[in-house]
Amino acid sequence: MTENVIRVLIAEDMEPIRKRYVKMLSAIEDIQVIADVSSGEEAVLQVHKTHPDIILMDIEMESKDAGLRAAKELLEHYKNLKIIILTVYEEDELIYAAFQFGVCDYILKNAKSSDVIKSIRNVYYGKVPLRPELAAKILGEFKRVKSYENSFLYAVNIVTSLTGTEMEILNLLLLHKTRKEICKIRYVEMSTVKTQIRNILQKFNKKSVDEVISLIDSMNLNDFIRKQSSNNING
Repeated sequence: MTENVIRVLIAEDMEPIRKRYVKMLSAIEDIQVIADVSSGEEAVLQVHKTHPDIILMDIEMESKDAGLRAAKELLEHYKNLKIIILTVYEEDELIYAAFQFGVCDYILKNAKSSDVIKSIRNVYYGKVPLRPELAAKILGEFKRVKSYENSFLYAVNIVTSLTGTEMEILNLLLLHKTRKEICKIRYVEMSTVKTQIRNILQKFNKKSVDEVISLIDSMNLNDFIRKQSSNNING
């Protein structure tokens, strides 16, 4: 092996794809696959154990945003860790949220081997240019809104920080359920619901539920929140 070996962890829930990356990268002299996992939760645990240089992180694993949540958590704790997002769709809005959290690059899952290897090396050596299409998307997003506080990235950032209970409460509010109805649905006291709603308002930095609902509606995040709430209940 060469002197500088890039230690890579692969997080991808589809085994054929994951094994393809393992086989591809294991054949490269300056890259070492130190672990491969199938969930965001496993990725977090393996990073704590193995301390890779780079993670190839699928966004959608055990949940639609599992990779996004794992990336956010890890980048808050490991400032030198570098993450490359794996995605099927180049226009996936979660990619842009991931960049807000600090990921370095993204790769389409059907990308050529040479492109994958090039991305890993560029990220490792800090030579990742901001792609024109990504720069245009980000610029357009910020121009579309008057302030960061009303942007899509801001809203996604907050939504992914909600607890499972808060996500379920928010979903019920989006369904226009009253506080009394939420109490009956969740079998809790009114004081508990009021506390949970207050916590949601604080995270969104809004004064009323209507303001939160308006923001969610404007960013088209209703379906995303509904699915996350359903995952929490079924999980």
